[in-house]
Amino acid sequence: MNNKIKKAIISLSDKSEIKPLLNTLKKYKVNIISSGGTSRAIRKLGFRCTEVSEYTNTDEILNGRVKTLHPKLYAGILNKRENKNHKKELKKNNYDEIDLVIVNFYPFEKTLENTDDHNKLIEDIDIGGPTLVRAAAKNYKYTTVLTSPHQYKEFVLDFEKNKGSTSLELRKKLSQEAFNSTAYYDSVISEYLNNKNNNHFPKKKTVYGNLVEVLRYGENPHQVSAIYSKNNHLGLLQLNGKKLSYNNYNDIYAALNISRTLPKNNGTVIVKHANPCGVSVNSNRIDSYKEALACDPISAFGGIVSCNFIIDKKIALELNKIFLEVIIGLGFDKDSLKILKKKKNLRLIDASKLGGQNFSHITSNFGSLLLQSVDNKIFTKNNFKIVSKVKPTKKIFNDLLFAFNVCRNVKSNAIVLTRNSSTIGIGSGQPSRLDSCKIAIEKMNKFQKISENDIIIGASDAFFPFLDGIETLVQNGVSAIIQPSGSMRDKEIIKFADKLGIILVFSKTRHFKH
Repeated sequence: MNNKIKKAIISLSDKSEIKPLLNTLKKYKVNIISSGGTSRAIRKLGFRCTEVSEYTNTDEILNGRVKTLHPKLYAGILNKRENKNHKKELKKNNYDEIDLVIVNFYPFEKTLENTDDHNKLIEDIDIGGPTLVRAAAKNYKYTTVLTSPHQYKEFVLDFEKNKGSTSLELRKKLSQEAFNSTAYYDSVISEYLNNKNNNHFPKKKTVYGNLVEVLRYGENPHQVSAIYSKNNHLGLLQLNGKKLSYNNYNDIYAALNISRTLPKNNGTVIVKHANPCGVSVNSNRIDSYKEALACDPISAFGGIVSCNFIIDKKIALELNKIFLEVIIGLGFDKDSLKILKKKKNLRLIDASKLGGQNFSHITSNFGSLLLQSVDNKIFTKNNFKIVSKVKPTKKIFNDLLFAFNVCRNVKSNAIVLTRNSSTIGIGSGQPSRLDSCKIAIEKMNKFQKISENDIIIGASDAFFPFLDGIETLVQNGVSAIIQPSGSMRDKEIIKFADKLGIILVFSKTRHFKH
């Protein structure tokens, strides 16, 4: 069922791209009602319109807080055209039908990006706009609603095709998009107010996002997937290469989660299948990359490298020597881009504009949402206790913290072996902690040359429940161990460490990552 458009109400915060739409409405002699600021913009473009206050014979009040909240507008939008009682009531009150609603909202989200002034943010919560949109969307059988300039072209094509009317198919689609818009808008406001009051787990929880891209497929070709952002952008700028896949994004975020815990402008992370296979914070950037790569060069093949600094020509030449899926940097200089772009499919990601982490990590299964705060605790000396008789030097203690920081980003059960703030063996994702120890040792022995003077550090994301794991590490050259406390056998493990003269440090917090 097509619906003839005779009268429209327009109230816009974003007035861009409105002129072609106005030309089309004028062509089909559509009468326009408009609110104050929008009416001035319409007239400035050379088109006629009737101000809302003139149409309703009611002034805007409360400094513009009340403009469009009037029964003449809502009756015009919400009436059922074939309902005799509705027709009688419209006639009795001298109300006209309103067939088209073009509204976008006060830019609350944009204001939120630019200020934390609560009073200003409250004033940027739109009331009339979402109410008009919801009314029109509910009555889509008769009323057309536009909520974004992105919809204008599609509307004009349908409107022209139907010679001044719109198709029911289009109105249904626009209604769905309208309710998505109001739900999204309210969700942004809701989250802001919840965060303002430190209410991270309200009784009703909404999750919102802007579609960034529908991806080719998910983890596997038979799965569908897309990526959304809470902002209008991801904060990641792709400079080269094929489109990113679901697995690429998963690995990119895994790499960045580690990179952002490293010292400013320092450190290299290599990730494969969301697990680190090499991390180093050597201040020499070339050495940092080479040491991260040396941890597990076989796993690094086809992996993702995250450099916590601007990538220059020297590091680009090294990166170019092996096959990588993605390279992330805090920017790329011209020479590095010239080198790396020779590989057309190599994805280059500038992460210099990436924002902060969200409070919540969300997992969804079987209609449920599992929420938790992000494990981004910044370690200090107070989080740890030296429990062995042998005490670490300042350098060894810092190396222990480095190992433990990497360890919390490895899938549990996690064991990380390091030397001079570079990983040399990583065991991850095993049901048995002892198996993770064996894998980390196997990697170390396969790819590293260990001398008697090397101080090898072992980190565990949770306590050792038995002596077998820590004993295996010590037998293979580990001389300093950091692990969370909490085992029934903590005293036994301390006694074992003191007997062998190794350093043992307990963390007060556990760091599983599943």
